[in-house]
Amino acid sequence: MGVLGTGMVGVTIADKLLELDYEVMMGSRSSINERALEWSKSKSNKAKIGNFNQAAAFWNILFLCVKGESALDVVKSIDTANIRGKTIIDISNPLDFSKGMPPFLIPTQTNTNSLGEEIQKALPEANIVKALNIVSSSIMVSKQKPGGNPTMFISGNNSKAKQEASTILRDFSWDDIIDLGDITTARGTEMILPLWVRTMLVFGHGDFAFKVSR
Repeated sequence: MGVLGTGMVGVTIADKLLELDYEVMMGSRSSINERALEWSKSKSNKAKIGNFNQAAAFWNILFLCVKGESALDVVKSIDTANIRGKTIIDISNPLDFSKGMPPFLIPTQTNTNSLGEEIQKALPEANIVKALNIVSSSIMVSKQKPGGNPTMFISGNNSKAKQEASTILRDFSWDDIIDLGDITTARGTEMILPLWVRTMLVFGHGDFAFKVSR
């Protein structure tokens, strides 16, 4: 699979995919990115690195694991031919850290809009599925979830893409998955982030998740 991003989230997702026996290409702006090179050194020959376009072309399912403030620049740099018809699981959030902690949501990408929608507009040939953006990187792939069975939401326009994303989420030990609807519903999950951040500040860590009791 393709993983776009070399930060903590990208490494966590890439490592889990390798554990699940997928071939993985980690993509960044440069095909010789130092963090990507360091990641690949201790991995099997199924771990590969490249630039964003190479990683996008590598597999039919991609993970977008970059900071929200740079997500649109990243996706706009990808050639259409490399993402046409592909499923892109978008983990980014429209967070602005320019004034420190806690971050605030980028106004143009909240309430009546979302970063997920903007990414879908930027990549009309691809199928964006918003998921995993409401938990810390360690919780995303952990077999032992906090509270036993927390909830993960997904949003997207394409039903097949959401089925593909849900299959991977189950491989990541998410058993309670709620499909909220089309990509506009990403507004809701992205706006959970201010609550998530403030809860994290109270606890002093991000080892928690939300649950819909019903």
